[in-house]
Formats: sequence, C-alpha cells, structure tokens
Amino acid sequence: MDSKRTYQEQTLFDITWPLFIELSLHLGMGIMATLMLSHYSDAAASGVGVSNQILNIFILVFNVTAIGGTILISQSLGAQRLDHAQKLSCTVFGLNFWFGLIVSAIVFLFGRFFLGLFHVHGAVYAYGLTFIHISGASLILESLSLALSSILRSYGFTKQPMLVTVTMDLISIIGNIFATTGPFGLPVTGVVGVSWAMVIARLFAVLALLYFINRQLALRFKWTDMIHLDKKNIRGLLAIGIPSAGENLSYQLSQLVITGIAVSVGAAALAARVYIMNICMICYLFTLAIAQGTQLLVARYVGGRQHEKAVHRGLKTLKISMLVSLVVSLCIAIIGEPVLKIFTNDPQILLVGVPVLWAVAFTEPGRAMNIVLMGALKSTGDVRFPVVIGIFSMWTFAVGLSYILGVTLEFGLFGIWMAQGTDEWFRGIFAWRRWLSMPWLRKTTIKQHANHPA
Repeated sequence: MDSKRTYQEQTLFDITWPLFIELSLHLGMGIMATLMLSHYSDAAASGVGVSNQILNIFILVFNVTAIGGTILISQSLGAQRLDHAQKLSCTVFGLNFWFGLIVSAIVFLFGRFFLGLFHVHGAVYAYGLTFIHISGASLILESLSLALSSILRSYGFTKQPMLVTVTMDLISIIGNIFATTGPFGLPVTGVVGVSWAMVIARLFAVLALLYFINRQLALRFKWTDMIHLDKKNIRGLLAIGIPSAGENLSYQLSQLVITGIAVSVGAAALAARVYIMNICMICYLFTLAIAQGTQLLVARYVGGRQHEKAVHRGLKTLKISMLVSLVVSLCIAIIGEPVLKIFTNDPQILLVGVPVLWAVAFTEPGRAMNIVLMGALKSTGDVRFPVVIGIFSMWTFAVGLSYILGVTLEFGLFGIWMAQGTDEWFRGIFAWRRWLSMPWLRKTTIKQHANHPA
C-alpha cells in the first residue's frame, strides 16, 4: 500500500473524475428506476418517489459518521497523522454498523406510519409501502457502504467506489428491466422486483468495498471494532458529523413538507415534482462531484495549514460549478417538453411541469454556490454555521414561501420551485461571505501538534 503517495500527489481532477462518473451512474440508477416505473405506472413512480424521500431522511443518520469520517481522516492525513487516520476508519465502520442495524429495524416496523404522514392513498400508498418495507430493511447495507466509501475516498481512492457503483447500477438496471417488463415470459413483479434489485445491489457494494479496503489500505475490520469503539474518536466524529448532517436533515425534512404542499396542489403536481427532481439531479451532478473533490482537498490544506490555498481552491470551484449549472439548466428549460416526455405523456403532468423547468434554471446556480461553499466550510471544521443558516432559510423560504406562492397565491408547482430557488440563493450568498472571512483560522477542527509525524 502506498496511500501516502496517493493522497499527496492528487489534483482536483484526479479526485473528481471518478466521483463524477460514480455520481452519474448512481443518479442514472435512480432516474432509470423512476423512468421504468413511470411506464409501468405513474402511481408506482409517485409512491416510490415519496418513499425514497422518507428513506433519505434515515440515510442521513449514516452520513453523520461518513461526513465526520471524511473530514477528520482527510485532516489527519494532511497533518501526517497516519495511525490516527486508521483508527478513525475503524470507528467509522463500527458506528455505521450499529446505526444501520437500528435504522433498518425502525423503518421496517414503522414504515406504515411514516408513509401515512403524507396522506397518500390507494395505489400510491400500496406501492410506497412495499418499497419501504423491502428497501428499508436493507438500509444497514447502505450504512456500511457509505462508511466504506468515505474511508476509501479520504485516502484518495476514488476509482474503487466508482467501479463498485458501475456494477451496482448494472445489477439494479437489469433487475428493474426484469421487474417492469417481464422478459422471456417471466412475471412482471413491479415495485417488488425493483426493491429486491436494490437490496442485491447494496449487498454487492458492501462485499466489494470491503475487498478494496483490505487490498488498498491493508485494513481489516473485526467484530471487536464494532464492540469496543474508541470513545474519543466517537466524540470527534459526532462533533463534526451531527452539525454537518443537521443541515442535510433540515433540508430533507423541509422537502417532505414541500412534498405535502405539492400533494395539496394536486396529483399532477406531485407526479411532476417527482420527475423534475430527477431532472434537477442532472443539473447539479457536476457540482456535487467537484464539490466533494474540493472538500477532500480543502480538508487536507487546512490540516497542513495551507489556508490561502484552501480559500483559492474553494473560489475557483465555485466559479466553475455555477457556470456549468446555469448552462445545463438553461438547455433543459429550452427543450423542456421533450425532456419531460421521457418520463410521461400525461397532458396534465406536462402542463404543470414544463414551466417549472424555467424555475429550475433560476434555482440551480444558487444551489451550486450553496453546495460548494457549505461543503467547503464543513471540511474546515466550520460546521455550525451551515446548520444555523440552513434551518432558518429552508423553513422560512423553501417551506414558508412555497406555501404562500404555491397555495395561497395559486402559482402551484412553479411557485414552489421559485421559493426553493430563493432558499438556495440566500444560503449560497451567506456561505460566500463566510468563506471569504476564513473562520477556521480562529478555530480549527484538528488541534495542531508541535511535532507532526513525517
């Protein structure tokens, strides 16, 4: 293993291109599943879409340690504390094992209750419940794969998670084809088949990532790692991870409320929202990849006290991501109807959805600013600011303004999306001002030692 040479010599491009491919394929799996389900049944697509939002909230629990692990391991590597980085890796894996076990049980036992909060009925409810029970029970696999991927990326090994995602997607897509079309005379299993395909894909991911961890880092996890967890490392991971995940948790909860607002607008608005959310992922796909790569580099720069280099890296990434997001979202808006027709030919859904794509063009550059700079701030250890600004903005603008514009003023889904755009721009501008002030100079996450190991 030569992980030291790997992370020290990496450029942003080295880190980002595997992340971009991985995110593209992961996104492709979600869009493909939605696309296949939409041709199978709009009710199935809506039910799975709502259920996925519920599951995403629980997945945030796993991100607490994954986010904290990525930041602390990267900073430890930047400070040349290699033994500490390995100990942190063991703690990340152990914590996510227990988090995954507990969350899987909760979702399986109380899935009916969670879905009932959205007041969906009939076929949409039935499809959603099936997906929650099967996919939700396998969340422990998602928890472990997130932990393992974050460990590999922290050490600079971004190609291996990419290869795992490629294979995962192939497993899932083949399963989706069999589930929704029933080739070779096989029965059409619909949502049940799509759900089990996801379970199989997640199981493969965990086994493959464990293999790469052992091969690249010479690191093997034992049962004792899951029982005897380092309390000091746990405190460090939670101190970073909980505030960092808090912003994402607030976002997911606000999105659940906004979904409820869309339900009150009408069935066509709910279906259009599910489809457009998939389209939006294409717009900010590049931003997510380059932002994650920037996070790793910034954490290493701050760990090595290269503060000016960290600032310049963040600003350069910001310019690139905002430009790409604007261009992509405008192109999608210009050819809006053909894009939306990929998912549905329902005239009511098209009538509601096509104008919303122009609101997406307003939203995405602000989202790019928010994603890049809030992520960069977290990687320096400045984790509370994103939570404070995020909670205020999401619930004031994304939720409050969504109800005013979408329901009270009757702008429908278009008004809801404009409200979300206002939220993204508000948070992005505050993050930009915060980034320029370099708050980590006042308080860093890793306490620098007088003697740095070589």
